[in-house]
Amino acid sequence: MIKYNLLKQVLPLAVISSFTLVSPQILADDLGTISVQSTTIDDRFENKRDEASSIGIISGKEIDKDLPKNIQDMLRRIPGITTEVQNGDSLKIHIRGVENQVFMGERPGVAVVIDGVPVFERTGRVNIDLDNIESIKVIKGGASYLFGDDALAGAVIITTKRGADNAGYRIDLETGSFDTNKALLQAGFENEQANGHLQISRRETDGYYDDADSKADYLNGKLQYYIDDSSDLTLGMEISDREKGSHGTVTGKTAAENDPKSKDIWSYNDYANNYEVDLQKFFATYSKDFDNSSNLMLNVYQYTDETKFDSDPINSDPTRYSYDNDYEQVQRGFKSEYRTDGKTFAWMAGVDLRDNTYENEVIIQNDDDLAWRGYSNGDFYDDNKTDEDVRAFYGELKYKATDKLILTLNGRNDYIEVDYKDKLDPTQSGDEDFNVNSFRLGGNYALKDNLDFYANASTGFRTPTPEQLFTGNSHPDRLVAANPDLDPEESINLEIGFRMSTHLFGIAHDIDASIFQLDRDDYIQATAGQYTRADDADNIYDNIGDVRNRGLELAINSDMSKMFSWDIAYTYLDAEYKSYDNFNLKTAPIAGGCPSGSTPIRSTRPPFAIVDCLTAYDNGGNSVPRTPEHNLNAILRIRPAKYWTISTEMQAQSSYYADEINQEEIGGRAVFNVWANYERQIGHADWSFFARVDNIFDRDYYNTARGYNDSNDDGVYDGEDLSITVNPGIVFSTGLSVRF
Repeated sequence: MIKYNLLKQVLPLAVISSFTLVSPQILADDLGTISVQSTTIDDRFENKRDEASSIGIISGKEIDKDLPKNIQDMLRRIPGITTEVQNGDSLKIHIRGVENQVFMGERPGVAVVIDGVPVFERTGRVNIDLDNIESIKVIKGGASYLFGDDALAGAVIITTKRGADNAGYRIDLETGSFDTNKALLQAGFENEQANGHLQISRRETDGYYDDADSKADYLNGKLQYYIDDSSDLTLGMEISDREKGSHGTVTGKTAAENDPKSKDIWSYNDYANNYEVDLQKFFATYSKDFDNSSNLMLNVYQYTDETKFDSDPINSDPTRYSYDNDYEQVQRGFKSEYRTDGKTFAWMAGVDLRDNTYENEVIIQNDDDLAWRGYSNGDFYDDNKTDEDVRAFYGELKYKATDKLILTLNGRNDYIEVDYKDKLDPTQSGDEDFNVNSFRLGGNYALKDNLDFYANASTGFRTPTPEQLFTGNSHPDRLVAANPDLDPEESINLEIGFRMSTHLFGIAHDIDASIFQLDRDDYIQATAGQYTRADDADNIYDNIGDVRNRGLELAINSDMSKMFSWDIAYTYLDAEYKSYDNFNLKTAPIAGGCPSGSTPIRSTRPPFAIVDCLTAYDNGGNSVPRTPEHNLNAILRIRPAKYWTISTEMQAQSSYYADEINQEEIGGRAVFNVWANYERQIGHADWSFFARVDNIFDRDYYNTARGYNDSNDDGVYDGEDLSITVNPGIVFSTGLSVRF
């Protein structure tokens, strides 16, 4: 551990310092042979062959051709990625099994960057306009060396549409099962001085589950102005208005085996519901090229997220909720990078400045279950504000050691200040700062013109939240104490793999395979256990455990222009707790008492009866919940005739555990989808028709299943306590797109 900590401190500083030692004359004499990684929205120097890490790339053209119903359908084609879609376009992204054990809106351990803007929403999820994507790039492994906080397992970089491809006009219409409809209008232009486009769209659905309707309105636009032959300015914006209800969980396997829509409201009243989400994103990027070998980019942005929702359904009527939540965050930032390429050396230096504010108001709207504590309707339950300042410097150095070997060294230093103010109880206010270094050391060896081997070690980190540091869950029913002495969570990823281009059956293929080990240390949780409330002074947030994720990832992609083509993404993942010795499972008392070996928890008011029983478990060596060992996505495309493409897809995964104690196992599944495209030019317009059927064999399975306590209060923890989201079964959709 001493050597590891020393390495983390010394390497990033050495990397950043080394940028001043590389001679510009050397780089000027040997231009354009090797290139460096960029984190900005306009990556003109990207070269996957030189990369020392496993990455996956999806183009917007793939999205347009394969007609996904949401972004989950695309991301699962990259091995190592799992996603959870709640409702509409909102999803949580996981990489290599990190943070699969939590599901209450926590940060996912993945940095999400859209057009240069680091996006984090109130729910821990991200809303993405599927119709406005130019490309998706995924970097796997610890990625804090580029993106800082929360990049424990990697990063997802999304670039929205731009440029000449959007000139002209476009109309899209879609319809499908459960009254799902989409309409889109786009207009764009291009000339010698500028290009730009404006796009408006609406997606709406009644959803499969009761109270699962959603609506999303988007207004997107970009304007790129060519200042001269070597520089340009890009202005971009996205405004979205979303409304969504519950994502339709049912309680227990018995309920899940029946049609969820036929169950009464008690079966699937989610803790949070009735979301109204307003998002606004604005950015400006200036880019300047120097001598075809160097580039300067400046990026400024503002991202606003206002989320309103109801929470905590009351006991007497679960259609009513106790709390009215109003959360608003504003993320402002400035990022600049300078890059230069050369034959022997290439380097990049960057600065990342962020000024973020998070305001949270929670108001009592139904006091039925709260009057005994002295609360009335209209009272503030929470009212707080967090200011977060980030000052980061980072860089990358590439060195061509031999004709075949390129070495890469990255470093980043983050100084993060958090200032929390509790407007109801100033004694809960506090401030803290963190100074964290991150690095990556790796290399790419070109054994042949078509075969590369790569290896790297990379790190990630996440700082504690204000709640964990200062406030805890301090209300009478949520007794978890804060801990200002918390350390940041850390991860280190070790990886080795190969990339090759070859011909199989006369068709060009790209193959990428890697093995990895990702160790996550000091992850933070309440010492009483996952989501467990305990009237115990020792129940605090703490750095309680370690996790180790190991696996193999394989991606095979063929030339989509051929009569036959296919894509395969396979993941083997072994995710287990290295240490986790203080998990507590809560059950209801039976006959007023607790079973032997359990700790009784008494009410905080007379007659101080036993209300809960806590049974302690040591989960060290257990599998992380919701991490199947095997995951396979396979797509076969056939072009049987001119203008036609028919595609079939299989999504298969093995069984997984729904809980930390590894008691409730959810079986594996294989699901098949099929879709067809007809594309041709008629007159001056490009017409595209499609039809898609998901889950064509109407397979019954669970989208996700979660368990952590005796939720039905019968005194026994079993499969009837799981929170389950049932797949809706067979789903149809069809649509038309016209470009002219």
